[in-house]
Parts: sequence; structure tokens; C-alpha cells
Amino acid sequence: MPRCRAVSFVCAMALAVAAPAAAQVASPGWTPRTGDAWVDAWLGDMNAYAHRYRDPFIDEVVRYQGAPRALVDELLVRRRWAPADVYYACAIAREVGRPCDAVADDWQQHRDQGWAMVAQRQGIRPGSPEFRRLKQGLVPTYDRWARPILLDAELQRIYPNRGKAADPGLRPSGEGPGAPKAGPPRSGDARAARTKPRDKANATPR
Repeated sequence: MPRCRAVSFVCAMALAVAAPAAAQVASPGWTPRTGDAWVDAWLGDMNAYAHRYRDPFIDEVVRYQGAPRALVDELLVRRRWAPADVYYACAIAREVGRPCDAVADDWQQHRDQGWAMVAQRQGIRPGSPEFRRLKQGLVPTYDRWARPILLDAELQRIYPNRGKAADPGLRPSGEGPGAPKAGPPRSGDARAARTKPRDKANATPR
């Protein structure tokens, strides 16, 4: 009996440890239905990024989308939301000047309608300036993660100097061939890139 209880305890602990990670994986049929195919694709890629790099993802939503950290944790772990749904809810809330939990509650009740309908109910119509800002916001988010992102024609007009040398095999969504592989930005990387070692062979004698 003691051995059975010990085995049960170990299994319970393993499930408890695995729960936060499992909460970050979108279901196979997950689709955001934002009304924009490019946004849908890169939100799917965001799920893959958040699964591998949970802390930078949470920091982005808290710091740049204005969400309380406790709310982000609740949505990811207790409610088991896909990470991209968390990001998009809080990005919409920031754009319309509402608390993230208000938009989250709307999505929780009407997720079967898709994000396009939820955003419209929050005051963001497809193709509106608000929606374009929402879409453009993905670009600096990916920049902060140092993760490649391939721009569509609309965004290439807004960012004319971006994506000129993009890998033609680059595609959103995760872990398959051609998927972006860059990890989270690390402090000091930019400084290290600027500071190159001197070539001893060509160094000027002092």
C-alpha cells in the first residue's frame, strides 16, 4: 500500500509540473479568425514561440500590452487559453482603452464567433485604422523577441526597408521546416555585435 501511494504521489506531482506547459499549447483545430490571413498565420506562430519561451512571451504581454501578470497567468494556466488568444485580447484592449480582462471575458463567452467579431464588438472594424495598428503591432513584438517575421504586401508598404533579404522559405507556425528558429533576445547581444575583436595580424603596434 505505501508503495502504491508513493507511485500515485509521483504521478500527481508530474501532472502538476506539466500543467503550465500544457496550458500553452493550442489545440490542433485552433484558429483565431481575425479576418486577416496574415494575422491568423503569425498568431499561430506566436503559439509555438510561447510554448518554447514562456517568460519572454509573458513579459511582452505585461509590459507592452498593459496586462496584469496575474491575469496572463490565469488565462494561460487556469483557463488554458492559447497564448496568441491572450496576446490578442490584451492588444485589442490596449487599442480601445479597456482593461484586458473585459476583452478576455468577451472572448471567453463568444470564442465560437472568432476574433473578427469580438474585435468589432469592441470597436475595431476590419480594415479600420484601429485594426491596421493592431496588425502592425505584431512587427515590433517580433522584433523584441528577435524572431523573424515575413511581412505581407500591406506591411511592406508601411515598412519599406524590412524583409528585403528575408529567407524565401520562411513561413509562420512553429516547429516544422522553414519555421522561424530565433529565440528570445538576450541582454548584451547588440553590444557584443558592435564590439568586434581586433585582428592581431593587422593591429597597429603601440
